[in-house]
Order: sequence, then C-alpha cells, then structure tokens
Amino acid sequence: MYYQNQFQNYKRHLKERYANLLEQSNSYRFVDEAKSDLAAFKAMKILKKINQVSYLDRDVIV
Repeated sequence: MYYQNQFQNYKRHLKERYANLLEQSNSYRFVDEAKSDLAAFKAMKILKKINQVSYLDRDVIV
C-alpha cells in the first residue's frame, strides 16, 4: 500500500512537471527556438520516467 501511494505521488509530480514543460515549449516556439527545444527535450525525458513509473506501479498491483 505504501509503495502504491508513493508511485501515485511521484507520477502526479512528474505529470505536473511534464505539463509545465510542454507549455514552456509551446510558448517559446516563436520567441526562442533553443529554449523551446530544451523544454521539449526535458519533457520527453520526463515522459520516459512517467512510463517507467507506470510500469512499476502496474507490477506492484499485480
């Protein structure tokens, strides 16, 4: 039960960060292309972590 709550909290934190980075990427798209690309790259890395946590969370439940 503890691990399930821990995974849910971590996943929620990552999703919030992912949404913020996507918003940054879209807002900088026409202003500063380098900042936009950096934010998009960080968002991709966080999406990978979200997928890993989702997989581990599925393993704990089963």
